[in-house]
Order: sequence, then C-alpha cells, then structure tokens
Amino acid sequence: EVQLVESGGGLVQPGGSLRLSCAASGFIFSAYAMSWIRQAPGKGLEWVSTINNGGGSTIYADSVKGRSTISRDNAKNTIYLQMNSLKPEDTAIYYCFGQIMSRSYWGRGAQVTVSE
Repeated sequence: EVQLVESGGGLVQPGGSLRLSCAASGFIFSAYAMSWIRQAPGKGLEWVSTINNGGGSTIYADSVKGRSTISRDNAKNTIYLQMNSLKPEDTAIYYCFGQIMSRSYWGRGAQVTVSE
C-alpha cells in the first residue's frame, strides 16, 4: 500500500523558515519523481515544486522560487521542502504528491501558517 506522510508544519513568523518532510512507503521510492502541492485557505490547489527520481533535477513555481529548496533522500524514502523567507501568502496545507504506477497518491497534508 502506497503511503505518503507529511510532517514539519507549524506556525512561523514572516521571514522565518520551515522544513517539511514526506516519508514514503509501499513502492520503489527511488524510481519516481515526487512533488509538493499546496492549498491556501479558500483557494484551489497550487503546484509548488517537483524533484526527479534521482534528485538531480528540480523545478519550482515562481511563487516560491529562490525561497524554497526541494530535496530527497532515497535511502530514507523521504522528500523535503525547505522554505525560507516565508510570507503570509505561503499559509496553506502542503501536500506530498506522487504519480506512482499511473495512479495519483496524496499525503494527508501539513499545515503551514505564516503569521505574527
């Protein structure tokens, strides 16, 4: 059974930093690209970032480019999203996402709140 479990969310002040983690299980993690997608309150889903299976290629949404870094540790079956210089508009539920064996899988999400 494929499982994606996020952790590391929380409340942070504007300008602060946070690192999200997503632990994966139930599939050959090193064979698949993985992504982070977020949903702000009252808004639709927004793709944030994707990393390829080997970790050597990454892409970012313009809204987080330069402030965020996606990475992965295939030995630990985990991806990360390091977010710096956080803004109130980064407040959202952050989901780990993978297209695994032609099916879409989502984690339950991690709440990130950026506020004074």
